Amino acid sequence: MAGPWRCVLVAVAVFVCLWGSTEAVGGARSRPRPQRRPRKPKVNPVEQTPPAQNVDIQQMGGTWYLLNSASKCSHLMKHGTKVEPTVITLTPPSTSAEPVSVSTKTRHNHQCWEILQVYTQTPTPGHLTLKGDRPEENTEVVIGETDYSSYAVIYYQKKGKITLKLYGRSVDNLSEPVLEKFEQLAEKQGLGLAYLFPFPTYSHCGTVDQDHVINCVPTCLGNP
Repeated sequence: MAGPWRCVLVAVAVFVCLWGSTEAVGGARSRPRPQRRPRKPKVNPVEQTPPAQNVDIQQMGGTWYLLNSASKCSHLMKHGTKVEPTVITLTPPSTSAEPVSVSTKTRHNHQCWEILQVYTQTPTPGHLTLKGDRPEENTEVVIGETDYSSYAVIYYQKKGKITLKLYGRSVDNLSEPVLEKFEQLAEKQGLGLAYLFPFPTYSHCGTVDQDHVINCVPTCLGNP
């Protein structure tokens, strides 16, 4: 079972579709090193993207259909025309001390899969954390825009890379102002039209059998 579920996580990029970057430092010791310009302080995109005011996590509960994604994720860049219909279900807890349960359903190789995760709440309403097996693998989740009844724009950041996702309460086309707002928010993160990937609005998965449920609670580390 290890092969299939790992392939699914790669295919949907654990639903977030973010990746890390590495830096290489070279040069022989005998050569004098050129003076480096002072590095600009790193800017955390999430810190510059505060959640919508007074986010009520209880009203975020229920079904959300993924309609569009803005990302430089390598998987989407290569396979953006082959994305599968994706739907999430948020189940808010009764208290702020408990995490938000998240179910993501999508397809891989014509098979429906369900991924179970939890988002830990932070002191800031609308700012959640999807914990990895190590702190540096955490994904910060910010509910940036929503009216609870028709759309939500959610930011996902991991290792300094950011993805925006546009969700709808239904698969019906959203209003033009909402679509334009999403494009503008993406543009502010350096994600122009070339990095927008619409998702199908049909053939979403329903009930998934237990053999195709991936339990990533608390994390995916150690799953069979």
